[in-house]
Amino acid sequence: MRNRQDRIQGFTLMELMISVAIVGLLAGIAYPSYLSQVAKARRSEATSALMSGAQALERYYSTNGRYTTTAGGSTLPAVFPTKVPDNGAAYYTIAATGTPAANSFTLRATRSGSMAGDDCGDFTIDETGGLALASKPSGSTKTLSDCWRR
Repeated sequence: MRNRQDRIQGFTLMELMISVAIVGLLAGIAYPSYLSQVAKARRSEATSALMSGAQALERYYSTNGRYTTTAGGSTLPAVFPTKVPDNGAAYYTIAATGTPAANSFTLRATRSGSMAGDDCGDFTIDETGGLALASKPSGSTKTLSDCWRR
C-alpha cells in the first residue's frame, strides 16, 4: 500500500498565492523602471537625429554658402529626418526653420505618440550647436543635462 504522502503532488492554494504576490511585487517595481529606460532610449534617438540633421545642414552650408535652398529663401533642404524613428509610429517629429537674413536654422523635435507627455519637453538645436528644451511641462524637474544625454 502506498502512503498518503506519496500521492500528494502540486501546490497548495497558499503557496500559489504567495508566489503570485511575489511576482506582482516584482512586476510593480520593474515595470516603471522599464518604462523610464524606454523613454530615455527614445529621447536619445531623438537627440541623435537632431545632431545628425544639424551636421547634414552644416555640410549643405559648406557646399552652398547658405542653409536655405535658395538665396533669400526660408526653405531648408530636406537633408534631415522628419520623424523618429524613420519607420513605424513616430515618437518625435522633426521640423526646421531657417532665417535667410541671419543665415541660421533651428531644428526642433516635437513629442508625439507615446512620448507626448514626456517631462523633458521638445528638443531644439541651432546652427551654433546651442541645445535647448522647449515646451517643457510645468512642474517638471528635468534639466537640460538630464534630457540631452550624450
